[in-house]
Amino acid sequence: MGKREARREKQRRKKLQNRLIMGSIAIIALLVVGFLGWQAVRPPEGETFPIMGNSDEHIEEGSDPGPFNSNPPTSGRHYGGEFDAGFYTASSPEAQVPYPEGYLGHNLEHGYVILWYNCELLDAPDCENLKSEIQDVMDNYDNFKLIAFPSDSLEEPLVMVSWGQMLRFETFDKGLASKFISVNRNQAPEPNAP
Repeated sequence: MGKREARREKQRRKKLQNRLIMGSIAIIALLVVGFLGWQAVRPPEGETFPIMGNSDEHIEEGSDPGPFNSNPPTSGRHYGGEFDAGFYTASSPEAQVPYPEGYLGHNLEHGYVILWYNCELLDAPDCENLKSEIQDVMDNYDNFKLIAFPSDSLEEPLVMVSWGQMLRFETFDKGLASKFISVNRNQAPEPNAP
């Protein structure tokens, strides 16, 4: 083999080696991007509940919308009216109505995420801390289609629900709460409704 052929062979090997290195880097980059993308959109751990067959039924305000197949409800009969997005406390007028689930069920049908919280399970400082953490997450999403609502019937301090989905929290996890909102908000029969 002459010098010229040896040089060509060396250049061919170098070119092949560069292609292998660049191909390996590209594959690794695609795997990393794919993994990170999956982590960002995959639903967080939680429970899926079947959509109740009567979920499109509007009933008279003030009547009992139950029974539901989950507590708090993730679907079911509901009123024609709904609550505004925002943070409600036990002293809010909306929390005083006999069946707030009737209004909140309509919110769920419109793609809302509801953060039900139970301060009866916490001491006062922990309750205030939980409410502050919930409000912080809601603020990150400009409160768009988000409602925080008190309930003393929960077995956990916080339960997040969307249409057919539920995530229970013994302790608050901002990252998990944010993922639940990102994945489940507007995943409902009427997502374009206000």
